[in-house]
Amino acid sequence: MARPGKSGAAQRATEFATRHPRGLFWLTGLIAVLAIAQFPRIHIDTDPENMLPGDQPERVFNDRVEQRFGLHDAIVVGLVNEQHPQGIYNAASLTALHRLTQAILELDGVIRPDLMSLATADNIRQARDGAIRFEWMMKEPPTSDAEALRIRQQVDRLPLLKDTLVSGDGQAAAIYVPIESKDLSYRISQQIEALADGIVGDDALYITGLPVAEDTFGVEMFIQMGISAPLAGLMIFLLMWYFFRSWQLIVAPMIVAMVTVIATMGLLIGLGFTVHIMSSMIPIFLMPIAVVDSVHIMSEFVDRYRHDEGAAAAIRQVIAQLYRPMLFTSLTSAVGFASLLLTPIPPVQVFGAFVAFGILLAFLLTILFIPAYVVRLKPDSLAALKARRPAESLDSPLARGLRRTGRFAFGQGRLIASLALLVAALSAAGILRIEINDNPVRWFKESHRIRVADRVLNEHFAGTYDAFLVLEHDDPAALAAFRDAAGQLLDSAAAAGSDVSGLRGQLATLAPGGALDEFIAAVDDALFAAAGNAADALDALLSQAEQFRERSRYFQDPSALALIERLQSVLAATGRVGKASALPDVVKVVNRELHGGDPADYRIPDSAAGVAQTLLQYQSSHRPQDLWHMVTPDLRSASLWLQLTSGDNQHMSAVTDALAAWLADHPLPPGLHARWAGKTYINVVWQREMVRGMLRSLLGAFLVVFAMMWLLFRSLRFGLLAMLPLTLTIVAVYGLIGWIGKDYDMPIAVLSSLTLGLSIDFAIHFLQRMRSLYAACGSFSKAAQEIFEEPGRAIARNAIVIALGFTPLFLAPLVPYVTVGAFMASIMALSGLATLVLLPAIIGWWRPGMPAD
Repeated sequence: MARPGKSGAAQRATEFATRHPRGLFWLTGLIAVLAIAQFPRIHIDTDPENMLPGDQPERVFNDRVEQRFGLHDAIVVGLVNEQHPQGIYNAASLTALHRLTQAILELDGVIRPDLMSLATADNIRQARDGAIRFEWMMKEPPTSDAEALRIRQQVDRLPLLKDTLVSGDGQAAAIYVPIESKDLSYRISQQIEALADGIVGDDALYITGLPVAEDTFGVEMFIQMGISAPLAGLMIFLLMWYFFRSWQLIVAPMIVAMVTVIATMGLLIGLGFTVHIMSSMIPIFLMPIAVVDSVHIMSEFVDRYRHDEGAAAAIRQVIAQLYRPMLFTSLTSAVGFASLLLTPIPPVQVFGAFVAFGILLAFLLTILFIPAYVVRLKPDSLAALKARRPAESLDSPLARGLRRTGRFAFGQGRLIASLALLVAALSAAGILRIEINDNPVRWFKESHRIRVADRVLNEHFAGTYDAFLVLEHDDPAALAAFRDAAGQLLDSAAAAGSDVSGLRGQLATLAPGGALDEFIAAVDDALFAAAGNAADALDALLSQAEQFRERSRYFQDPSALALIERLQSVLAATGRVGKASALPDVVKVVNRELHGGDPADYRIPDSAAGVAQTLLQYQSSHRPQDLWHMVTPDLRSASLWLQLTSGDNQHMSAVTDALAAWLADHPLPPGLHARWAGKTYINVVWQREMVRGMLRSLLGAFLVVFAMMWLLFRSLRFGLLAMLPLTLTIVAVYGLIGWIGKDYDMPIAVLSSLTLGLSIDFAIHFLQRMRSLYAACGSFSKAAQEIFEEPGRAIARNAIVIALGFTPLFLAPLVPYVTVGAFMASIMALSGLATLVLLPAIIGWWRPGMPAD
């Protein structure tokens, strides 16, 4: 073990700091100024989709689905009237709905053709000549309540509208506002609220949806960054004032903390990284962590300072004594956060990397800035400080309590070890109760307007959360057979003197869909220039190509639509899906109206030609593009739109698991494949990836930290001892999560690295100082007594400062911030308690390398 004063790096650093304090002050100020200059470039991103890398398979597929089906993020606007006897179906409410819809259509960033409202919806009914007629459901608002009731009768005949645009109980109507980009949702939602103030009367207005929740969180997160970090700094300042009773002593640690935060965030922004939910918490994490070493140094300095020796000599002794434990505590804390680089979640990787950087920067600033600051204090100020004695004196309640704790811990090793095992067992049982779950809307407190809107609208409608089950049909064998037949016909045409080289090239890359249409058009063109046997061959090829195109339109087949109907029923039976809308709903409505409007004709036609007729009829509506949200133009891919009343990952997983179980017993036809897409499903994917990544990072970091402890203490026994508080804290914290029923979400997951990084710090200081005291006095009993004097007080002060430094987060309106504050306090309390009680108990019982006197 390195002895105090023998560290060359510590000696050189202290010498430099004490000889060039002014230069260090200027350099520190310059770093802060350069970092602040980067702040205007900040870019905030709260899109959970970006929790996944851009090339992640599920994300790539989701992006492709959105492009192929023309899907967009949407804000859900709801008008609710629970007082009127007719609910929302009254002239005043529907007039407000109509006016608000028209006003929203004029907003920049709104995709006007896809906006869904009663004011933009089609009513489908039979015309006199046996055809069907599409007319606006509410081209003009009703002038009487009787007219409003007629609109209700029309809506009740259209399943696509019921429980989506109007609630089943008739008390609420919705406007789905598709937007060009989800980062416009907050701005547009604010504009909608402003418009509604002059339009909506007695109806209650609610705005929700994942895009607006995520974007609103980004705005409020930015505000919270500017509130929570200063409040944490103020709390730390007050706590340090209580312990040291000298603003001159506590200014230096506060400067170190603030420069660490500013420099780290400046570097993150300057390098072009976006500020996600986790990186927004970097200041909150770094502010308390950055003062840890400073508190140790200041505590030791106050005890060591002698007027006749001077501040420089005292601070050199302090740094020499504390350098090695401070270095290893900083390294282990940094390793804990850097382990997040092993997760497959980019924002979490960024968070871990920059917190690790900030911890190491804080260590560097501490061993340079603090000595420079101390030697610039006037001797009179130091003498006055020494004379006053800090609040944490030998006779303070904390000091007396620590002495009693020491006597109890060293004397009751077996009892304390047994209690620790009991806590571990109970915690293990709690860990088994942990449920993995997250939902961006739950990032707000229950009283937040987003949560209120989410609750109210999901009580009335089929659901404001969506997911998509995408069905794709592919028949490689049929395509290969067609290519072979087409190739033979092209050979015949070529033998008859026709130039078919271009057609051969198209045939080689042929695929159903647009490429097939282009091939048919090219064959048709070639047919005009051909004659004789060549014309006969090309004519046969054209006929076969058209037949193949017709066969490849899989979702024009009644049996395929019947399968979708069955899937809709299976999904609805899960109890988690409020409604599943799909192509059969359109086909059945149009078919009913084509056959006179009889409810018995609300069914899928018996032939593909009948289905084709319904689709062709629908394309003459005011909203033909709605059809392509359900099926692609080549009719080879179809999408089921699921509305869910909850965005919880658990509920989405229950739906996917239920469908997987059903498909295991009822396999899809050959060539048909089903995959999931949609924002709610993507949230499940990144949560799953995060949990796996966190387990890998936690295990990897645990092993690295253990190796570092072995290296630090040059002893396997002391390495194992150092890991005890860490292990017990991790087990106890996650056991507590399980017992209180707190979901394992993103902030909780990241706290694993925090636990790993900070829980080891106190153990390092305790064990290093215990060994030093024993080596100095050669008496175990005396070392056991001394460890609970200044070293114990420094550990206790640090635990209190860090734990209480996070309490301002309790006041935050955002749940992840509250979660971090609560569990940070728990982590520090548990790790401090484990260090000051469990470690001396085990040492007193085991005596590793410290025999009795």
